[in-house]
Amino acid sequence: MTNKIGMEWQNRARRVFPAGGFGNFDPSFIVSRGRGSRVWDVDGREYVDYLISSGPMILGHAHEEVMEAVQCQVGLGSTYFANNCPGIELAEEVRNAVACAEMVRFLASGTEADMYAVRLARAHTGRERIVKFEGGFHGMFPEAQISLAPTRTANFPQGIADSAGLTEGVRENVLVAPFNDLEFVRSLFAEHSDEIAAVMVEPFQRLLPPEPGFLEGLREECSRFGIVLIFDEIVTGFRFAYGGAQELYGVIPDICTLGKILGGGFPLAAVAGCTDIMNHFDRNVAANDEFLMHSGTLSGNPVAAVAGLKTLEILRRPGSYEGLREIGSKIVAILEDNLHDADFAWQIVGDPVLFDVVFSDSPMRNYRDCLTGDARRYGVFNAAMRQHGILKPVGKLYPSMAISDDDLEWTDRAAGETVSALNAMPTD
Repeated sequence: MTNKIGMEWQNRARRVFPAGGFGNFDPSFIVSRGRGSRVWDVDGREYVDYLISSGPMILGHAHEEVMEAVQCQVGLGSTYFANNCPGIELAEEVRNAVACAEMVRFLASGTEADMYAVRLARAHTGRERIVKFEGGFHGMFPEAQISLAPTRTANFPQGIADSAGLTEGVRENVLVAPFNDLEFVRSLFAEHSDEIAAVMVEPFQRLLPPEPGFLEGLREECSRFGIVLIFDEIVTGFRFAYGGAQELYGVIPDICTLGKILGGGFPLAAVAGCTDIMNHFDRNVAANDEFLMHSGTLSGNPVAAVAGLKTLEILRRPGSYEGLREIGSKIVAILEDNLHDADFAWQIVGDPVLFDVVFSDSPMRNYRDCLTGDARRYGVFNAAMRQHGILKPVGKLYPSMAISDDDLEWTDRAAGETVSALNAMPTD
């Protein structure tokens, strides 16, 4: 339900934006403000926020310590297009935290970081093709738009262009594999290893955990054939553990990409990796035909850097990750308790720090398994949760450290009302 103020803003947005929005979340939802675990829309409705800006706000909105650090920096200048102390300090902390990060280069978005990771792999190997996994999200650069969320299937390793404006050459240079299928990757390597520059993978793909041995096998096979292993940790970095998914799973890639939490809610991302690969950014080290040009007006922005530094400082405090996992586990338990007696199939897929409900009883190993879920019921689930004051994105739920007991009680009430709505749905 949208009141008069919300409708006025929606009408204004439709006049200036294609599809009426920024291209991210539901354009009918217009935020007025956020604090802690809550956001308010322009009509004054309050929500418990499990969207948290698609992941960055792990501490909650307008965290007092982060805002104090930001305000101090803003008084010194907002951007310089030059090396600055906060950016150097943040890079040092990334190197301390992330196992693969011998060197770091900052960018302004996750898309840029993933794009440059692929370019680094090509510069380093002299090969062109990359392997990605169907349904994996790596931003908006051309290769990432191959088999991102295909609505029709193709025989692997053929990719499907999910966006207009992509050339056939882009599609041909991407080999697509099913997530959690190491044997298929091995078959690709057996046939194409001398053409493949990189394997790019979300170590935890959207909601899907890696099966035991999958990431370890990718590491072994990439090392065997001289293929660069790229972990896209835009989402998992500093969420699954302080050192990211590579710390949690004990598998170290050649390159990783970081974003979201890294900037503390401000635009900042990074590509980090071993020195010999990262040195392709250094004109004094790389041969002329192996030098990778990079420049960005806001790369290493000092405001984002101080927000990231303060966020990481708070995450290093004792009990932070244990607390986040406890909060996530309580939300999972709330959903499970309310869905327990439902007369339809359901399961919760993911990790306590990132999960969602899938309305299917089939095992979830890869993207095509996820397509077996009841999309209509899932749509009702999301709409009903929002109607009852729970804001979440499509496809996942992000716990934050700001969630309180009151928020959990609110979530429990909303889940109960939502399950009642789901049970009342007519059967086909």
